[in-house]
Amino acid sequence: MDGNIAGIVLAGGQSRRMGGGDKGLLDLGGQPLIGHVIARLGCARAISANGDPARYAGFGLAVLPDSIADWPGPLAGVLAGMDWAAARGIARIVTAAADTPFFPPDLAGRLAGTQAPVAMATCGGQDHPAFAAWDVELREDLRAALLAGTRRMRGWMDAQGAARVEFPAGPAGADPFFNINTPADLETARAMLAGTP
Repeated sequence: MDGNIAGIVLAGGQSRRMGGGDKGLLDLGGQPLIGHVIARLGCARAISANGDPARYAGFGLAVLPDSIADWPGPLAGVLAGMDWAAARGIARIVTAAADTPFFPPDLAGRLAGTQAPVAMATCGGQDHPAFAAWDVELREDLRAALLAGTRRMRGWMDAQGAARVEFPAGPAGADPFFNINTPADLETARAMLAGTP
């Protein structure tokens, strides 16, 4: 992977449907959920997360809090990743959600290989905007949009001329971007990991 690309794992949500806490630290097959995401992303350099960064210390990655107050959502995590990358001379970031352990392992390479300033993953006609490549030079536009109240990822991305990169469905038509929001989803993910229906 190009050293001028940094993977950022988006783990800043409040996990309301899971009952709070850090979804990324839930056990999935003997390791934290976020560990699966970091391994699949392949180029992870930082985790976007609010709160005590020490809980992620075991992963050896930078932990980036939002710079915009009041939990403005995943775009704030993208901005934190852009700011962190810009300070290190990195031109592009690729983001992945911390609660989605089965996304395609070629995701980062395919997204980062596009020429568009923003490129998001799609599967079966459904957009997955948390899985995207972003030019870091967009960070001031994103900061201004967040401060003006923008919260919807797809709307802002499309305003930047976002490209779509199509990924195939998984085995038996499974959604490779299946994300874990509830305890029932976690049980489904454990069954998927074990290869059981």
